[in-house]
Amino acid sequence: MTQPTLIRRVPGHLHTALDLAARTVPVLPLRAGKVPFGNCTACRDNACGGRPNMKTPGPCHCPRPCHAWAAATTNPTALRSPEWKGAWREAAAVAYHPGGAELTVVDLDNTGAITWARHHLPATRTVPTTRGEHWIYRGAMQSANAVRPGVDIKSTMSYARWLGPGTGTMTDLPDVVRALVVKEPSALSPVPRVVSVSAPVGGGKCCHRTPAYLDRGIAMAEQRITQATSAVHATVYRTFLAVLSAHGRCGCLRDTHVGRLFAAAQAKGESVRHCTDAWTNARTRLGL
Repeated sequence: MTQPTLIRRVPGHLHTALDLAARTVPVLPLRAGKVPFGNCTACRDNACGGRPNMKTPGPCHCPRPCHAWAAATTNPTALRSPEWKGAWREAAAVAYHPGGAELTVVDLDNTGAITWARHHLPATRTVPTTRGEHWIYRGAMQSANAVRPGVDIKSTMSYARWLGPGTGTMTDLPDVVRALVVKEPSALSPVPRVVSVSAPVGGGKCCHRTPAYLDRGIAMAEQRITQATSAVHATVYRTFLAVLSAHGRCGCLRDTHVGRLFAAAQAKGESVRHCTDAWTNARTRLGL
């Protein structure tokens, strides 16, 4: 008799989260900008020891909703706990950990990516997004950003927004999707060898100002941050330093590129302040 009354009192996003958790889908709150809530002080540098070096998917042991994807849980008691109350009150959306639910989301960010998927990927359940579609397959794999233009893979150690159940029949994860991540390192391997090259200062011609070079560099930087299994703060700083070493003096970088790097870092649990500090420190070290 009390259950209907209890459900009516649950805020909208928490209600959705509890429903997904009951179906064994690990969930977490997202704040505005589609980013997770930042790490709490107790969990900084993985001090809480939630998962040794974060090498395998699993929940953080801290009661607060931190560590981005690692905060995802199916425990209704944790979701309703006082430590999560403020996060759900401020939440702008619900996210889930696809890998924790043995799923993989192929995030298609534009019409070009959707067209490519329709020609190259097996049909499966699809969910419309703001700019494209999520194609959801049964099975988990390594996550990676920018595996090709407009395509991200979200599975283990990653999160995706919950945008509804979608339509169509979910199919098993195909090898063609797994191959997208396997091929990426070899395609990006030339970038580190030219990181130390700088263009002349003062309006000189940039010797590597081409969309292909810059896109590969930013994609590799995102991937490096996304795949960090420990020392996330240090990885973010070193990655920012490498990007600025290659492009900080020649004028290649744009706000959109910096935004992509910050988004990748925030997806790993870094706060905007931590990202800003790391960026500023890298610029200072390089004298920019």
